[in-house]
Amino acid sequence: MSLPEILARLAALAVVAPAVAFAALGAFTLLLRAPSERVVSRVVLAALTLSALSSLVVWGCAVIAPDAFLAVDVGHWFKTREYEFDLVLLIDRLSSTMMLLVSLIALVVGRFSIAYLHREAGFTRFFLLLSLFATGMLALVSAGTVDVFFAGWELVGVTSVLLVAFFHERAAPARAAARVYVTYRLCDIGLLVGVVLMHELAHSSHFEAVLGGEAWPGTGAALGQGGATALALCFLVAAMGKSAQFPVGSWLPRAMEGPTPSSALFYGAISVHAGVYLLLRLAPLLQSAPAASAVVAVVGALTAVYATLVGRAQSDVKSALAHATMSQVGIMFIEIGLGFYQLALVHLFAHACLRCLQLLRAPSALRDAQDIRSAHEGAPLPQLGLAARLLPARLVRRVYWLALERFHLEALQERFVAAPVMRLGQRLDRVERRLVATLAGVGDRSGEGGGGGVARGALPAGEGGEGVARPSSGGAMALSSRSVLSDSRDAGEVRS
Repeated sequence: MSLPEILARLAALAVVAPAVAFAALGAFTLLLRAPSERVVSRVVLAALTLSALSSLVVWGCAVIAPDAFLAVDVGHWFKTREYEFDLVLLIDRLSSTMMLLVSLIALVVGRFSIAYLHREAGFTRFFLLLSLFATGMLALVSAGTVDVFFAGWELVGVTSVLLVAFFHERAAPARAAARVYVTYRLCDIGLLVGVVLMHELAHSSHFEAVLGGEAWPGTGAALGQGGATALALCFLVAAMGKSAQFPVGSWLPRAMEGPTPSSALFYGAISVHAGVYLLLRLAPLLQSAPAASAVVAVVGALTAVYATLVGRAQSDVKSALAHATMSQVGIMFIEIGLGFYQLALVHLFAHACLRCLQLLRAPSALRDAQDIRSAHEGAPLPQLGLAARLLPARLVRRVYWLALERFHLEALQERFVAAPVMRLGQRLDRVERRLVATLAGVGDRSGEGGGGGVARGALPAGEGGEGVARPSSGGAMALSSRSVLSDSRDAGEVRS
C-alpha cells in the first residue's frame, strides 16, 4: 500500500470515527435505553482518540512534505443525470494542521467534561453533540469540495445552537440559542450564494479546480478578478457570522449561556475560528481579489477595536473572554487581508489552545482570585491604561459608557434584524400549522396548549418594548428536550 493510500484512509478514519460513535450511541439511546456515563464517555473518547492519532500521522506527513497536495476521493455522495456530488477530502499543510487541532481539543474538552457534567441530566446528550460536532468540524477542515464543506459547516452550526440551549429548561439559554440561530441563518445566505456562484463560475465544486492545484497558500485562483472578488465577498459574509465579526458578532457573549466545556470548544477554540479557516482556504482567491482582501482587513480592524473597547468594560469573566476572542479573531482577519496567511494559521493554532485553557479554567480562576484577595485583605483597583490617562476624563467616561452599552449595536440588531426574523418565523409557523391541520382534517389547533414553534418573549424586548419571538416546546424551532437527544436515565442538579 502506497503512502498516499495510507494517508487517504487515515484522513477518512479521522472524520468517520466520531460519526460512528454518534450513530452507535444515538441508536442505542433511542431504541433501547440511555447507557451509563462510563459507557458514553469511553465510546466517545475512544473515537476522538482514534481521530486524534490519525490526524497526528497525517499532519506529520504533511510537515515532512510541505508541498504535498492530496485529494482523497472517498466516493460519490449522490448523483443525478447531469451532475454528481463527490465526497472528496483535501490533505495539505492547512487541512492537516486544522484536523490535528480540532481532534486534540475535542479530546481534551471531552475528558474535562466527564467530571464537569457528572450526574448531569444531559450528560449523554452533551457527548452525542460533542461527537457530532467533531464529525462536522473535521469534515469542514478536510473538505475537498464546497459541498462537503457546506455539510460540515451546517453540522457545526446545528450543534452550536443545541449546546447553547443545553440548559433548555431556563429561559436565558433558549433566548441566546435563538439569537445565535438567527445570526447563523442570515450569514449563511452568503455561503449558499457563494456555493452556487462557484458552481456557475468554475463549473466545479472542487477547491482544487477553483483555487489551483498548487500547495497552500498558492499564488492565485483560476478565476478572473471580478469573479474572484464576488466569490470572496460572499464567503466573507459567512465567515463574519461564524467568527463573530463586526457588525454581526454580538451573539458571541450570549453563547456563553451553554456549559463551560462547550463554550471552550466552540467559542474559544474551534467553531469561532471556522470563518478564519474558510478565508485561509480561499487564500488563492483573495490573492486574485485585492478589493476583497482590503474588505477582510477592514472588517478585522473594526472588530478588533470594537471588541477591545467593549471587553474592557465587562465585569464577568466569560463576557471578557468572549470579547477578547472577537478581538484576536479580528486581528487574524487583518493578517489574512494583508496576505500573511502562514502567520494567521500560527496565530489561530496558538490562540485556540490558549483560549480553550482560559475558558476551562475560568470558574477556578475566579475562586483563586477571591482567595488571593482574602489572603491580602483586599486588592488594589486596576490602574487605568496609558490611553485612558492621556485622554480627557470626559471623553474616557463617554467611551466607557458606550462600551457598557456595546455602542448600541446589539440593541439595533435586536430591533431591526432579530425581531423581524423571529416574527416572520412565528407567522410561517402558524401558516404551517394551519396547513397541516387542514390536510389532517382536524382543524386549526394553533391556539391550544403546546403553542406555535415560535411564541413571544424569548428574545429581549426591543427598544420599542415589543417582545421578540420565542422558541417553544411544540414547534419547528423548539429548543427543548424534544429537539435534542435527551438522556432518559442520568439525572442530576442543573449547573448554573
